Amino acid sequence: MERYSRQILFSPIGEEGQQTIRHKHVLVVGAGALGSANADMLVRAGVGRLTIVDRDYVDWTNLQRQTLYSEEDAEKGWPKAIAAKRRLSSVNRDVHVEALVMDVQDESFASLFEQQIDIIIDGTDNFETRFLLNDLSQKYRIPWIYGACVGSYGLSFTIIPEQTACFRCFINHLPSYHFTCDNIGIVSPAVQMVASYQTAEALKILVGDVAAVRRSLVMFDVWRNEHRFLRVDQLKTEHCPSCGSNRTYPALQSEKAKMSVLCGRDTVQIRHVHPFHITKMMEQMRASGQHVQGNEYLLITQLEGHRVVLFADGRMLVHGTKDATFARSLYQKYFS
Repeated sequence: MERYSRQILFSPIGEEGQQTIRHKHVLVVGAGALGSANADMLVRAGVGRLTIVDRDYVDWTNLQRQTLYSEEDAEKGWPKAIAAKRRLSSVNRDVHVEALVMDVQDESFASLFEQQIDIIIDGTDNFETRFLLNDLSQKYRIPWIYGACVGSYGLSFTIIPEQTACFRCFINHLPSYHFTCDNIGIVSPAVQMVASYQTAEALKILVGDVAAVRRSLVMFDVWRNEHRFLRVDQLKTEHCPSCGSNRTYPALQSEKAKMSVLCGRDTVQIRHVHPFHITKMMEQMRASGQHVQGNEYLLITQLEGHRVVLFADGRMLVHGTKDATFARSLYQKYFS
């Protein structure tokens, strides 16, 4: 326990709290900037088990703010979840880290909730996924910690089923920002501040100090020196389909799209197609003279002027376009 001695000296945690933390399971959804920072802090804090889920791979543009990754990860195009696990396991070998390369819209994601999960950390970048997390949180009574950041702005809120307003309750009251990191950028301090708020709230819940959980939405801008807290208790409504008295969990009922344009990415994702045998496919493509790079999880190539990434789970990313019809035609032409 020596490695946690400074954390144990912090009286709200103490030795008993540290022992409690080491028996907890945290699910981190998204291994980008927020997911990386949260996962790193939680593993260093000694959480017993951490499952990290992500659909993407490491790119050079990630290195400015996504603290788990190296230049080698970007050069080799490792899936973020795999690269994250490798790094986290070298930080604390006593933590069981599970890496899942998948889209949360896949059916297998919901099956994760059949096991014991103590808290969910939001490291995602789109509302579709957050609504899904919110409904899963409410259905299985698992707290989750919302976080978002763009530019120099960030916000976070802790959602505890049966106690607080849920994400669907208060989403209409959030500022209507339609910006993403891909169109207006982001500074790393905004990421670290949101992640710090998220991890602090997670530790409170993990040690059982729910009374210390912040009951307000925090919003800040590190560049403009703005910081404020918004009480959202009164936003909880009995008519909410996610947390009200007549729950239907709409995000769990909606049909999963076969194709989607990724938020702010100028990229189309095709999902729910047959799995790929990546190693065999790379061999075949190289034999035909096609330049291809990758690993056992994915391959990267250029097709008709577009960067195309195929994942072993059957997904395909077409970069440089928002045209779903064109993306589908590439898939049908080369891989169907």
